[in-house]
Amino acid sequence: MKKVLRSKTWSGIALGFVLLMLIGLFVLGARFCIRGDFMVEQTTFLEGEYSVDGGDWKPIDNEKEIGVRFRKAVFRGKIPRFAFDFKENINISSKNVWYSLKTADGMPIDEYSHTEREYLDEHNEPYLFFAANMPNTPGYRDRTLYIDLMEEQGVTPDTELVLEIESPYKVSQLSVSDCFGVTFSIENGAYLLFFFEALPTIMLFALVCFFGLFMFPIAGFILGKINYRYISFGAMCFMWGLFAIGQKISGYLNLWITDPTVCMAIVVMLYYLFVITTLFYLKSNLERSVTRAIANVTATVFIIMTVAAAALHFTCTIDLSATMPNVFIYTALCTVIITVLLIIEAKNNRKAIIILVSWTPLTISVIIDALNHYLHFTDIDFYSFGLAVTMIYQIVSLVLDLRKQYIEAIRYQQMQKELYEAKVSVMVSQIQPHFMYNALTSIAMMCQIDPDTAQEATVTFAKYLRGNMDSLRQTKPIPFDQELEHLKKYLYIEKLRFGDKLNIEYDIQTTDFVLPQLSVQPLVENAVKHGVGMKKQGGTVTISTRETDSAYEVVISDDGVGFDVTAEKKDDGRSHVGMENTRRRIRDMCGGEVKTESTVGEGTTATVILPKSHQNRVR
Repeated sequence: MKKVLRSKTWSGIALGFVLLMLIGLFVLGARFCIRGDFMVEQTTFLEGEYSVDGGDWKPIDNEKEIGVRFRKAVFRGKIPRFAFDFKENINISSKNVWYSLKTADGMPIDEYSHTEREYLDEHNEPYLFFAANMPNTPGYRDRTLYIDLMEEQGVTPDTELVLEIESPYKVSQLSVSDCFGVTFSIENGAYLLFFFEALPTIMLFALVCFFGLFMFPIAGFILGKINYRYISFGAMCFMWGLFAIGQKISGYLNLWITDPTVCMAIVVMLYYLFVITTLFYLKSNLERSVTRAIANVTATVFIIMTVAAAALHFTCTIDLSATMPNVFIYTALCTVIITVLLIIEAKNNRKAIIILVSWTPLTISVIIDALNHYLHFTDIDFYSFGLAVTMIYQIVSLVLDLRKQYIEAIRYQQMQKELYEAKVSVMVSQIQPHFMYNALTSIAMMCQIDPDTAQEATVTFAKYLRGNMDSLRQTKPIPFDQELEHLKKYLYIEKLRFGDKLNIEYDIQTTDFVLPQLSVQPLVENAVKHGVGMKKQGGTVTISTRETDSAYEVVISDDGVGFDVTAEKKDDGRSHVGMENTRRRIRDMCGGEVKTESTVGEGTTATVILPKSHQNRVR
């Protein structure tokens, strides 16, 4: 049944991957084949010149990005003639900025500013959104300007227009091209741009989400145990995919969510959550209690910062974008702290060394991005590259780790097979023909001497044989009480054979433990057959249990002939194979051992030691 469920699980995963890949290929094909016929992307919708923060005027090149960070940028020029010829509308996507569009003589065409309290869509219907309570928060907004309506306002290809873009934040966070984009298209270009530009990347990171959501939790359970490192890595992959998707669709969220501040809050919160899952994954690679405690404090502080930032935003005190600069710094600090902890553990831990090496690209990129946020020395986003390198390395490393665990699982199954074969050998050795002949002969003699005893012996012998057969189906250790009952049946039969020459004594001080089935009987059998049975006048076999601070002990002693424990093993008729199987089963199933002491002419003592530390694991 488990194999069928696992097969269906993997089939579902494979089907999901194939479906996402087919959608991605279709969108990519459409993007390269027909995309250019529907839309034109530009930095702005004006042809002319621009100035940033009161600087020199420069010509507008709409095919190149304007990577400079700013507080206020002013553009002046004319709308391209093709927009009027083909009646192409202008879709504006803005992030965290206010903007206004006017004619050169001051006539307003379109405005998105902090002075507004009500915003109208293309049908002049009011938007009701949270921004009315957060006057200094522009959020992420999508807006379409219709050429027909602009012409009704008197705008022509020769009309000089002025576009002003302003950031409300004291610390400049984005470049012009990062926070403002324009698409010329027929009808609403935002949906076309989303399909051709964003959807292929979304499909790619949807695969990452799929990979994290299904692959690693399954990997954590499929080998029969929960591995929190796999689960935390899966959570990090999932949140990375969501964060990347959020970044890609941030300019389109306003198409479906009317409140621009909510659109912004969603994207920023995805970043917070991604950092939290990353910290927890890094913590899962730490093993020392001290380093894990420090990592817990680091992650807890970041979680508190996340909750505080969200509370400040939704109480209209400080929006999430305004808190991002501090978060960047603390993210870099957290990454450095975890890296230092990994360095500490890497001194004597090969796994920590591997994690440390794989994490180095991300650590370096986060530090560079944090510095770049304030120094503005480049427009390159190092974080994405560092994260990609680290994640690829982690995935490869984890696949190799899964392969290793799979091999160990196969080895475990082989060990279980060997244990089963050992149990069969033990069972066979304990119902050897000579034992059955002796038991049946004793019962036959009793039929004439004492029929009632013969009947009881027959029933006891049948139960004994059934217990041996049932042991083949038992895969886990059993309570000692159950083993003792089976042992008493064996000794009852042997007592019929040896009569007064065999005395049995019990000193049972504890029974609150488990052990492999049929593991004590070979020791008792040796005491009867090769200890007391070899002594002319017979003797006594004592079975006792006791509890120490660290273990439970089962002691089987006899006052028989004894043997030299230092002598080499020889073919003396003893069941050495059965004893070796017993030792191995006790060791593999309960972490225990068997110690044997013997003195020639005095007797033998065999002690089974079962550590308490293993008892809860095997119950």
